[in-house]
Amino acid sequence: MPESLIAIWDALPYLLQGSGVTLVVICGSMTLGLLLGVPLAVGQVYGHPWLRRLIGIYVWFFRGIPLLVFLFLFYFGLCTALDINLSAFSVAIIVLGLISSAYQSQIFRGAILSLPEGQLKAARALGMSDFKAIAFIILPQALRLSIPGWSNEYSILLKDSAVTYALGVAEIMARAHFVATRTYQQLPLYLTAGVIFLILTWIGTRSLRLLEEKVRIPGYSAH
Repeated sequence: MPESLIAIWDALPYLLQGSGVTLVVICGSMTLGLLLGVPLAVGQVYGHPWLRRLIGIYVWFFRGIPLLVFLFLFYFGLCTALDINLSAFSVAIIVLGLISSAYQSQIFRGAILSLPEGQLKAARALGMSDFKAIAFIILPQALRLSIPGWSNEYSILLKDSAVTYALGVAEIMARAHFVATRTYQQLPLYLTAGVIFLILTWIGTRSLRLLEEKVRIPGYSAH
């Protein structure tokens, strides 16, 4: 058997363990991005002008600086300066989550703006407060309309997660690099890592596509 295939076969369990780490980082960062992105989107659409400007600055800041700079800034800069003991794994989730919140806020904002304005006015006419109308009428629809955007965000986060190996996070790319430097089988091992990323991308986007089909709103989708 060729040495390259032997190296792939021996390293595959190790790399698959790294895919579990990658998925945890992605799920954690997407969840954090969701929890922050929804109120940011609501604030941009329904907030006062000063709040909209602050959120705009937040979005501009986290979309304008490269991921690697943020990782180093948080892990080697802020954590050290503030004497905060966080693992590289935790910092990766926080940084990716903050960046994702900026992008997800724009996904949710677009979904909210795509809904008819009369829905909020009708809710007010029925005596509902703006908070209840947004929470129980606007957001349930906007979240379902945001699923295609989530699919794109998932793919972006999956690819960005490979950068976290610079902090020592034991994800797919870090493990592939570790084995490649010891077996000198760089090409087959990096190709294997790429295939794993492709499979994870297909699984995630396909799952979100099925979710979109299940919860889609008639008249508000491509169908």
